[in-house]
Amino acid sequence: MKRAVRVWAWLALLAAAPAAAQTAVRPAAQPALKIGFISSRQILQQTPGYASAESTFNKEIQGFKDEVQKLQQQLDSAVRAFDQQSIALSAAAKQVKQRDLQQLQQRFEQRSNELQTRAQQREQELLQPIQARVNAVIQGLRAEANYAVIFDADAPGSNIVAADPALDVTGKVLERLKQSQ
Repeated sequence: MKRAVRVWAWLALLAAAPAAAQTAVRPAAQPALKIGFISSRQILQQTPGYASAESTFNKEIQGFKDEVQKLQQQLDSAVRAFDQQSIALSAAAKQVKQRDLQQLQQRFEQRSNELQTRAQQREQELLQPIQARVNAVIQGLRAEANYAVIFDADAPGSNIVAADPALDVTGKVLERLKQSQ
């Protein structure tokens, strides 16, 4: 963890230092460290096939949401019925009804978890090929243009507060994705 922080700090210093100061620090034979960044959100939204995958996922997830909402309504209805009947029920009957409600709650939670897992798996199935294509284009661009590092400005915890717009290679990535279609 400390090493990663040092690397980030070192890269930030190199990126912020004027070009003249960088050449004074490194030997003349060593090339300048080339850094770029992308906006993964913008790239994904404009990648061919992403809109279709997102639409498919949203349709499927709506079915999951509808099922969970129906189960929640059933649970809420059962709780209301118990609350209304509980005054007239004996202690033993209350325990039976409470046990039934707990089982219903457990089934609701189990099904909700199953649907959430299925939704995550389906999202991965739909997005993995697109993300692999995007990553391949980024890696190709990095190698071809001799970038040492390409950061994702949209990544959680990216720590990129401000950057020279000339370092943004998002447009180049999008151009290549559209060409490779």
